[in-house]
Amino acid sequence: MTEARDRPLTVYGTELGSRLFLGTAQYPSPAVLADAVRSAACEVVTVSLRRESGSERAGHAFWQLIRDLGVRVLPNTAGCHTVKEAVTTAQMAREVFGTPWIKLEVIRDDDTLQPEVFGLVEAARILSAEGFKVFPYTIEDLAVADKLLNAGCEVLMPWGAPIGSGRGLNNVYALRSLRAHFPETPLVIDAGIGLPSHAAHAMELGFDAILLNTAVAKAGDPAAMARAFAQAIDAGRCAFLADPMEARDMAAASTPVLGMAFRS
Repeated sequence: MTEARDRPLTVYGTELGSRLFLGTAQYPSPAVLADAVRSAACEVVTVSLRRESGSERAGHAFWQLIRDLGVRVLPNTAGCHTVKEAVTTAQMAREVFGTPWIKLEVIRDDDTLQPEVFGLVEAARILSAEGFKVFPYTIEDLAVADKLLNAGCEVLMPWGAPIGSGRGLNNVYALRSLRAHFPETPLVIDAGIGLPSHAAHAMELGFDAILLNTAVAKAGDPAAMARAFAQAIDAGRCAFLADPMEARDMAAASTPVLGMAFRS
């Protein structure tokens, strides 16, 4: 645990003590959201521009709540299906929230919420050129990762599974390959995490952080679940740093047999 905390996550030159990013949607109330954020001791929350820019500034109280929590805001472009929508939303979010950080989503369709990677790369290139610090929600494909890094992204956010599905890590092989090919790039698993064990698994694979929302917001006790995720992420990080043993197909005795009767 100590070793993990001695190596803080750094994204776009900013050190973060927590490796859990929390979404802010779907909570039963603002008070429950605040309790969850405090319970997890997370330092970054994602915020949708739509909430803040609603009619009659319905999001004003929410925005004040986020400010009072003292966390860093990562605005997102949730719901955008085209490059133009995503870029415009990001530009508006920078004005509203006063940060160049943007979680970039360009969605292919509403059934899968799968990233539309061609539009994602184009939008990332435009926004990076405008000075944004882009956190792209992407798939676990190596070629797409290359394109996003070449477009100016310093962080990648591959999905574990479709948003809100709670399925965990659908393609462990591809995620492991992504980690191996980009050892110096901060990789944040975004979407599909349903249980703390899913988050721990991702961290054991060497991923740097976890972004989740529904698994906490829809839990019976969001604050307790947020704390469970924070602990699981710490445990997974410690396990990764401890260099786990390789899995074997055959049994291997853990107790020495030398000196037993009839053995030498």
